[in-house]
Amino acid sequence: MSSWRKDPLGGGSSEPFTVVIIGNGPSGICLSYLLSGYTPYVKPDTEHPHPLLQRKLAEAPGVSLLDQDLDYLSEGLEGRSQSPVALLFDALLRPDTDFGGNMESVLTWKHQKERAIPHVVLGRNLPGGAWHSIEGSMVTLSQGQWMGLPDLPVKEWMRRRRRGLRNSRATAGDIAHYYRDYVTKKGLGHNFVSGAVVTAVEWGMPESSGSGVREPGPLFQVSGFLTTEDRSQQPFSLCARNVVLATGSSDSPARLGIPGEALPFVHYELSALEAATRAGTVSPASDPVLIVGAGLSAADAVLYARHYNIPVIHAFRRAVDDPGLVFNQLPKMLYPEYHKVYQMLRERSVLSPGPYEGYRSLPEHRLVLLKEDCQAVLQDPGGLQKVFGVALVLVLIGSHPDLSFLPAGGANLAMDPDQPLSAKRNPIDVDPFTYQSTHQEGLYAVGPLAGDNFVRFVQGGALAVANSLLRKEARKPP
Repeated sequence: MSSWRKDPLGGGSSEPFTVVIIGNGPSGICLSYLLSGYTPYVKPDTEHPHPLLQRKLAEAPGVSLLDQDLDYLSEGLEGRSQSPVALLFDALLRPDTDFGGNMESVLTWKHQKERAIPHVVLGRNLPGGAWHSIEGSMVTLSQGQWMGLPDLPVKEWMRRRRRGLRNSRATAGDIAHYYRDYVTKKGLGHNFVSGAVVTAVEWGMPESSGSGVREPGPLFQVSGFLTTEDRSQQPFSLCARNVVLATGSSDSPARLGIPGEALPFVHYELSALEAATRAGTVSPASDPVLIVGAGLSAADAVLYARHYNIPVIHAFRRAVDDPGLVFNQLPKMLYPEYHKVYQMLRERSVLSPGPYEGYRSLPEHRLVLLKEDCQAVLQDPGGLQKVFGVALVLVLIGSHPDLSFLPAGGANLAMDPDQPLSAKRNPIDVDPFTYQSTHQEGLYAVGPLAGDNFVRFVQGGALAVANSLLRKEARKPP
């Protein structure tokens, strides 16, 4: 699929886009699918296993899901998401998956071009977004089937490519390819612009129509630049009636804020460890790699280092039996590699040899100082400081969304404007049934920015936005 188009952003046209979607990951792709006229209906003669939901669906036979009251339909649903519409859409796409079943989706899809809403999807990478930046052999946390988008099951796609799921999970490389392929197979490519970096989004007064009457709602100005095929940068600026933020939360790695953190041997991505391994900067004979963090990214780094017999010091702030530690929440049978890391980090002692030669676990330790001679100073719970020589430091303690293109960096849009914007702790405050910002009309947020952190549930946000935008379009005067 070619992601480049001649005059991709409308050129000199003065007519605003109806919708501009910023971000081309799973959220943006799913929303583009819904806005391209693909319309979900409940299959006739099908019965949903949830009796209350089935009764509500039966009240409106033949009516598209996009034309129904999502608040009413989602009432009473429970599951692994806090979003009622996410639970609704997931229940329709995967009716009994949480109970170990494999019932097919109760939805059927009709391509109704007359319902399409003009839109453009801007992304820095190819369609799939940040999935193209993840090391391809890494295995997804979620089950492979949960990574799929509407009307193209991952299992079916992988079977056609003669690929298989590993322990019911897929590799990041397969999923990145799947998302890119999805855009092609569903005919969405003309809506997508890759290599687009948004630098500013501003909004102001509603525009005036030709008759001098101001139309309802604000008008957004979206500015940035395109990196073209010849690597040059081409500025763009366009108007939109609605803007959807779908940029995810992995733009800006979280930092420790300690002295020495800017030294050249300190990194924030697993790719830095891969590059150092290839270059021989780290090896079985080198000083250890210090990995800071106790999430899945840190676990992936431990697994990678151990695969190449690179010595590791693994430091993290939590206790090994802390219920909040992600390893205490993962079933052993589904995630054997992460359970192996959990076994390793339970070896607390740094003095006596453990069964995992070349690996040292430092629970409840804080990295407090890094020195130019590649020394790391860590502090234990009692305040005692320990110094280690290291070859490389990998800080993997999460990431933050980069909304620097918004006024005030988007801080005034968060649920708590006085705290930093965070996908897990302080997402953008949106209406739960439209995903429109409670602070700014016409501005929407989906995916991690709205608190939906798993692909399985980000699709509900896309459904809510599409439902809202279609209602807006229906209210517009002819």
